[in-house]
Amino acid sequence: MASAVSSTTPPPAQRAGYRQLLRTPGAWTFLLPGFAARQPFAMLTISIVLLLRHTTGSYGLAGAVAAVTGVSMALFAPQSGKLADRHGQSAVLVPGVLLHAAAAALLTALALAHAPLWALIAAAVPTGASVPQVGPMVRARWAAALGDGALGDGAPGRSGPRSGRHPLLATAAAFESVTDELTFVIGPVLATGLSTGVHPAAGLIAEAALTLVGGLLFAAQRRTAPPLSAARADTREKPASALSVPGVRVLAVAFLGVGSVFGGMQVALTAFAQEHGQPALNGVLYGVFAAGNMLAGVACGAVAWRTSPRRRLLTSYAALTLICGALWAVSAPLPLGGLGLLAGLCIAPALITGYTLVEALVPATSRTEAFTWLTGSVALGQAAAVTAAGQMADGFGASAAFTVPLVGTALALLTVVSLRARIAPRGVSTVIGHERPTAETHSASLRTADTP
Repeated sequence: MASAVSSTTPPPAQRAGYRQLLRTPGAWTFLLPGFAARQPFAMLTISIVLLLRHTTGSYGLAGAVAAVTGVSMALFAPQSGKLADRHGQSAVLVPGVLLHAAAAALLTALALAHAPLWALIAAAVPTGASVPQVGPMVRARWAAALGDGALGDGAPGRSGPRSGRHPLLATAAAFESVTDELTFVIGPVLATGLSTGVHPAAGLIAEAALTLVGGLLFAAQRRTAPPLSAARADTREKPASALSVPGVRVLAVAFLGVGSVFGGMQVALTAFAQEHGQPALNGVLYGVFAAGNMLAGVACGAVAWRTSPRRRLLTSYAALTLICGALWAVSAPLPLGGLGLLAGLCIAPALITGYTLVEALVPATSRTEAFTWLTGSVALGQAAAVTAAGQMADGFGASAAFTVPLVGTALALLTVVSLRARIAPRGVSTVIGHERPTAETHSASLRTADTP
């Protein structure tokens, strides 16, 4: 069966790249406004920290309010995704961006009025809860355009059984990972420049404005939104939370580890630069870390993988844990930059593979929610790591702060290894340590890119 499928699959489909992906009909109509709308996601935390550091004089208080925002977003994001799956993206996004703009404005006003900490925390909850989940919504649009048997020109399956998984889906996952990382490169720089060069509140005001304008423009692109009628076509399948899928729970824990790297590296690198008397070095070191993530993301989308997504996830996580284990022992900027680059190179494959697995594990009725669980897990892991790494840096120095990413990734790796059977895509069974398709779902055609 596998050989028959391979003989009908043209080579271009297996080597699908970014150029072919961006020629997907309607892609640019949601990519451009989606990029603008997700940019504030990376501006929010740093904008809050810079504003509250100016008004309170304390990094500790500023970090506490920012952490509340991150936790609130992580807890409410999956509910936003669930509502988007049921009622449509625009129905959730429009009121969401309006609420976020109002909450961010309230938080700004309270900060400038030197309100007490409890009032700032109270305003931080709706600010984080209403952060629009544009990234997961963009991923859901890619899945709607390319997944569920969507076939491009010359793709297999026109005259035979449905091929199921479009070869461009892995490329789309890589493209979104690169876009996310680009957002985290541009957003903090923009927020910092506005907050330090214009006004301490300018970063948060710009974040709210971009969220409002970009979110409304993205919501207006209704033609590319996942159609509700198609999502509800299978009446035999009752609507259920994406978290009821065991594989999603495993991946959510894995993404907590990724978040611990992001949050831990931000604090640890800042403390490292300050200890060495070179505060500007922080931007260089974190830029190298982000560059590694971006480069790996680009490469992942260009490679025709012949190993299964599950094996790639295990490999990338094991490598990430190993590299994080060496960070705390480094005492010079150059080797730290090299290790940061390697860590970034490992993060992108883990993220991309996780999102790719979700597309195979979760039915269309719950995909946006599933994506938001992963995004929320990253935010939750980041918030916890920022708090823990800050405490470690204050008490024991920058080297101790680097143990936070190590602990986070090690625990996540242990979870993934122990529960790896639960992240096998639907229709794939595990036999003697190897993944192979079950006959009843004809998954051989689903996995031609992953099987030699």
